[in-house]
Amino acid sequence: MSQDKLVGKTAIVSGGSRGIGRGIALALADEGADIAFCHFRDDDQAAKTQQQIEALGRNCFATECDVSNVAGVRDFYQAAKSALGKVDILVNNAGHNITENFEDISEESFDRMLNVHVKGTFFMAQTAYRDMKDRGEGRIINITSQLAYKGAPTLTHYCAAKGANATLTKALALESAGTGVLVNAVAPGVTNTDLLTPLSDELLNTLKDAIPLGRFAEVSEIAPSVVFLASDEGSFFHGSCISPNGGEVMF
Repeated sequence: MSQDKLVGKTAIVSGGSRGIGRGIALALADEGADIAFCHFRDDDQAAKTQQQIEALGRNCFATECDVSNVAGVRDFYQAAKSALGKVDILVNNAGHNITENFEDISEESFDRMLNVHVKGTFFMAQTAYRDMKDRGEGRIINITSQLAYKGAPTLTHYCAAKGANATLTKALALESAGTGVLVNAVAPGVTNTDLLTPLSDELLNTLKDAIPLGRFAEVSEIAPSVVFLASDEGSFFHGSCISPNGGEVMF
């Protein structure tokens, strides 16, 4: 139930048309925030998500953006500002996933994985940070993964990318200290979304067996972590990582 924690705020969510991104966008909207989100070749789902956000009484701007393209990232950010005004919250969520044996990963596949997760997160954060730093306030929340801390077979490039984002979060938090911009991360455990579709049954069973709670997360169990970090309640979190993972990684 909404407690209007984010009334008057505007949030950007990359990869917001489905899965965890959609859940985050809707959770932020439910707390009062206007939402801008981008997607990649997902017009139908994006339209449904926009309708859901607007049904909550919020303004919404949605467009396609390949976050691996720096010019595209900057254009999307400026378009979101033009549509909704200043950006208070950035959630770097856009993701890409494919399983491949380590010895079979091509340069093209490696580049795509890191470009979406790391390059996209880095330059989206940089673009928002410049604005937020000038205003003296803002929240940047990077979605990484519990696999950044434990790894997984056939996902070495994915784990490398998510590990980079976890470290990027800490480094930016140190650099941004005292600016009014808070930088944190959320590292979900395996969650029931479309990103599980490419995974083999064998890998899915392996992943599930590693979770003490014995099941995958639901999107509704991940999004509240982002709401918390974006709200006044998260005002003393900086360089932190919240990891709703069912006990798979304890730290």
